[in-house]
Amino acid sequence: MLLTENPATGEALAHFAAADAAAVDRAVAAAAAAQRHWLAMAPAARGRVLYRVAALLRQRVDDLARLEVFDTGKPIQEAPEADIGSAADCFEFFAGLTQVVHGEHMPLTDEAFAYTRREPFGVCAGIGAWNYPLQIASWKTAPALAAGNAMVFKPSELTPLTALKLAEIVEEAGAPAGLFNVVLGAGETGAALTRHPGIAKVSVTGSVPTGRRVMAAAAETLKHVTMELGGKSALVVFADADMDDSVSAAMLANFYTQGEICSNGTRVFVHESIAEEFLARLVERTENILVGDPLDAATQMGPLISAAHLEKVLGFVARAERAGARLLTGGRRLTGDGLGNGHFMRPAIFAACHDGMEIVREEIFGPVMSVLTFAEEEEAVRRANASQYGLAAGLMTRDLARAHRVAAALEAGTVWVNAYNLTPIAMPFGGVKQSGIGRENGLAALDFYTERKSVYVNLGKVEAPY
Repeated sequence: MLLTENPATGEALAHFAAADAAAVDRAVAAAAAAQRHWLAMAPAARGRVLYRVAALLRQRVDDLARLEVFDTGKPIQEAPEADIGSAADCFEFFAGLTQVVHGEHMPLTDEAFAYTRREPFGVCAGIGAWNYPLQIASWKTAPALAAGNAMVFKPSELTPLTALKLAEIVEEAGAPAGLFNVVLGAGETGAALTRHPGIAKVSVTGSVPTGRRVMAAAAETLKHVTMELGGKSALVVFADADMDDSVSAAMLANFYTQGEICSNGTRVFVHESIAEEFLARLVERTENILVGDPLDAATQMGPLISAAHLEKVLGFVARAERAGARLLTGGRRLTGDGLGNGHFMRPAIFAACHDGMEIVREEIFGPVMSVLTFAEEEEAVRRANASQYGLAAGLMTRDLARAHRVAAALEAGTVWVNAYNLTPIAMPFGGVKQSGIGRENGLAALDFYTERKSVYVNLGKVEAPY
């Protein structure tokens, strides 16, 4: 039996059995049967189902947000918009696209033409991460269903609860039973999905090592894959940037959802001429962050996901101090005021960092910020790009020409200008280098849930040389 616990209290929320290969077989078979019924529906009818999913998510936002807080530990002030709202936005966006999944016409000669059809894969698999359970499930499922596919989804074993609620909502909205199927389990269940011959495409959100394993297993049956993996993103603050906005962006890029966000800008490059003032304001505001009970509306940061993960993050902090980085604030576990049974820590800021340090190179996935200084634009871009990752990046400047120049030069799937970690559904999201393959959201997502079939039509006689 597996366990999901409340990271704020350490108390058990639910025990559940992991799906074995036979259970995965049944889920895939049910999804395949449902997909045939789904594809037989008119595109407009499928769109209406997805609209109803969005409406039901919004109707139940309070209950779903509380459940997400119980399971993930994120503050209740975040979950309604960032988790449930994003999920509803996603279903709404793709509901409007069910009727625009179309091909192209190519005139060839007076007696021949060709056209393409955009056809669904059939049954897709989604493997989710624990930081944004409902959002990730929706980001994978809504475009898959809009394109005419079915989805078998495995949430993280640490945060499985809201995916089950989403399955109920999708069926209540009018989808065929089994069109969105949830299987629970850990790595073995995910591996069974990835290897399954009835799965045509796998979309995974997770770490780079997880992505490598999934891609290797998918290669055995040449499955299509979308990978949204880890990052060690850079935020570059130029000397002309608004100081308060830059501090706000750095905090959002490091401390939102306890720093447990793959796109976080944990390498903050600040121009040397403003570094002292930037650090002073940053430390002052960070020390005022209210860490505590995530169900308290005033709480700004909750616990990390598990005791093991807290230990991992604090290990990065300890090693950084030994390596010579200067800890300006935070980086310690919190146990007072009734927090002792949870996995809480004060957000950490390091200065005096250099590019070769572990905390500057490796993804930590916790509230640990590394601040570095630079002198020239070219230097900042070169150092920002000196990473195996390329999920995201950000820059702060009032110079419009510089903004576009640097955005073009940064090696990242998403670049934010004078902002950070904003992910509207209309904008594609995904990484380059080892941060991933493919894109989620936006019109681009439909490319990763459909195949093009070419049809050649001859209107004349068939000529043969023999």
